[in-house]
Amino acid sequence: ATIYMLTGISMGTILVTLSNSWVLAWLGLELNSFAILPLISKTKHPRSIEAATKYFLTQSTASCLILLASTINAWQTGTWSITQMPDKLPSMLMLIALAMKMGAAPMHLWLPEVMQGTTLLTALLVSTWQKVAPMVLIFTTSNHLPPNFVLMMGLLSTHLGGWGGMNQTHLRKIMAFSSISNMGWTMMTLTSEPKMSMMNIAVYILLTTPTFLLLARTSTKTLQDMTTMWTTSPSASTMLMLLLLSTAGLPPLTGFMPKLLILNELITQNLTSAAIITTMASLLSLVYYLRITYLTSLLNPPNSSTSTTKWRQNMNNLKMTQIVTPTAVMSTTALPTLYP
Repeated sequence: ATIYMLTGISMGTILVTLSNSWVLAWLGLELNSFAILPLISKTKHPRSIEAATKYFLTQSTASCLILLASTINAWQTGTWSITQMPDKLPSMLMLIALAMKMGAAPMHLWLPEVMQGTTLLTALLVSTWQKVAPMVLIFTTSNHLPPNFVLMMGLLSTHLGGWGGMNQTHLRKIMAFSSISNMGWTMMTLTSEPKMSMMNIAVYILLTTPTFLLLARTSTKTLQDMTTMWTTSPSASTMLMLLLLSTAGLPPLTGFMPKLLILNELITQNLTSAAIITTMASLLSLVYYLRITYLTSLLNPPNSSTSTTKWRQNMNNLKMTQIVTPTAVMSTTALPTLYP
């Protein structure tokens, strides 16, 4: 059954990517949303059912807004084409709807709750693959979006993503606020240099994938679990530290380059104040990344396990290891290849 759901999710995203009509794009988004609902509620726990309900309600609301915006646009222009959206009202409504689909501020409150209520691998899908389809639509309509509104959403996302993750102890919620913050960085250059925004979201997916896979492989869900990770898997602990620092945007790791290019573009557009505010917001995110890094690599638990049995680590999952290794290497050493 899981294979069918994953096929539905993939087909929905591919349909959105290949479509030129809002009707087909809406159909693909609906297929995408409905296919992942059984995966979110798979554990049959009340928290997962609640997460699936919240996901369904927010995605349905966003889909209704997309239908409204595309209908108004079709009424005004006489076409359902995605690239033809000259009027401000439908483009503003479409931006709000797609931001809600992606989990960008101020329509972000559902994302931490949904990711907390599901498994680590499903949370990986929600924070990476489910953002591809809305991001493609935003990229396609980027020349019609209101620049000031997009910039304000970007600044709001970076700040709320930074402040929201401060007080969290569950790693899935921390990664959710990290996702919100990264969406803010993506939206900062959406109207001036959309290709750079797409590169940023691609690098984010590249960084997040091995992070979640390592957390799932070592059954690490809270900050308390991180303190004992070194005793079960030193190599995974070290790799996770580098991945988190790369996600924070520290040089010379891969995650530094998109942030540098985005700041460079903002200064080129005479938005120096926005660049400074965004940089200050990234320091907020750096606080909880460094806290996890400290717990992972620099803090040994008072009672280290002397058992030779790695009970928290799934040693038989070779397929997951084959995915983690190349993505983790790319996430930490690909900085020279990204330089323009």
